Amino acid sequence: MYIIDFNQPLTVHFIGIGGISMSGLAEILHMRHFRISGSDWTDSDITEKLKSLGMNIAIGHHSSNITDDIQLVIYTAAVKEDNVEYIEAKKKNIPLMDRATLLGQMMRNYTYPICVSGTHGKTTTTSMVSHVLLSAKTDPTITIGGMLDVIDGNIRVGESDYFVAESCEYCDSFLKFYPYIGIILNVEADHLDYFKDIHQIRQSFHAFADRIPEDGYLVINGDIENCEALTDNLSCHIMTYGLDPSFDFSAKHIQYDAMGNPSYMLYHKGKEIREVQLQVNGIHNVYNSLSAIATGFILGLDMEAICQGLYNFTGTQRRFEYKGDVRGVHVIDDYAHHPTEIEATLTAASKYPHDKLWVVFQPHTYTRTKALLKDFATSLTKADHVVLTDIYASREKDTGDIHAKDLLSELTKLGKEAHYFSSFDEIEIFLLQNCYPNDLLITMGAGDVRIIGEELING
Repeated sequence: MYIIDFNQPLTVHFIGIGGISMSGLAEILHMRHFRISGSDWTDSDITEKLKSLGMNIAIGHHSSNITDDIQLVIYTAAVKEDNVEYIEAKKKNIPLMDRATLLGQMMRNYTYPICVSGTHGKTTTTSMVSHVLLSAKTDPTITIGGMLDVIDGNIRVGESDYFVAESCEYCDSFLKFYPYIGIILNVEADHLDYFKDIHQIRQSFHAFADRIPEDGYLVINGDIENCEALTDNLSCHIMTYGLDPSFDFSAKHIQYDAMGNPSYMLYHKGKEIREVQLQVNGIHNVYNSLSAIATGFILGLDMEAICQGLYNFTGTQRRFEYKGDVRGVHVIDDYAHHPTEIEATLTAASKYPHDKLWVVFQPHTYTRTKALLKDFATSLTKADHVVLTDIYASREKDTGDIHAKDLLSELTKLGKEAHYFSSFDEIEIFLLQNCYPNDLLITMGAGDVRIIGEELING
């Protein structure tokens, strides 16, 4: 395996540099005086930012982008071996490294890598942990799969031994990481284009936990089904959290304000500690915050700083993000693209002041939509009105065996009024004709569905 000496800057090319994680890693190397180039299929705000920092960014993948001065090529899991730049790098005997391996090598330079994993909630919880560490003035290095206002982006380079990383299970990426603290938020069926079934997914998470050293810590949601199997035969310390008072950290007396933001009484090993207030809504964020508190506790941070950091956190972009109003309709954008995430978001939305709840849902990937079709339909019934777009393909090709209309049929079977439109323009016209003042409109999905809300607001 090629080992990077981060004190010896290289000339590095990123294939797929426009991705949220790839761009962040490119920025970190750039700040360490590495010479960075990259390519992506489309121009975006991310690629424009990278250009403004002085990186050489090409739109489109071409063999000519792999110049003779390049010493290392980084690629994403979405890049296959038939990619022309990948082929050219192999032809020129330039070392190739996948994104996860690069991130893993980065964290080996830190004493306290904190890896946040789970099927859902990774970006939010990574952001919460980041806020906690910043509040405690620990000067962490941070890499997040979303945009966080307090660091003005998705990365921060600090000078301390703390490294916070969002850690995804897709393609077993997180099995290339080196956590001192590993967080497991939840474990459910997802990424079924890679994993065979939930059993294989659970095996992957157990293998992730097994990477934590003896003096390290697994912070795990004790309410995960059969949690004991995930912690079996681990050599590290284990810290549990959840609503059960038997867990190491638990929450009681949960209350919600007028905007649906929770506060609760924090307990440690059954002993009352203090009240915690959040400025992000939903019971799922109570769980997320408990994992951040446990992390701060392990690191010996001041509890006042921990709770202040959590209170300062108001969310990341595309996580129940308020976008604005149009004709008195409140527009929210949310990244939820799994049935459990949808249910959590809509449950939180029910506590937000509104009359009717509208959801414009863009299914994400064909494999996920097909595998979880009935679950998607059930979760969406929490909305008053559902509007469906076409499936967002992402890394996949349309095999023709699943369509958004199949989800429409499932919703109809459940007695839920739903509508499908093949274009964003049609959806915008429909919403303008049917939404009324004080309705709540959520654009939902991991693709580009946010454009609908933005265009409605901007007229």
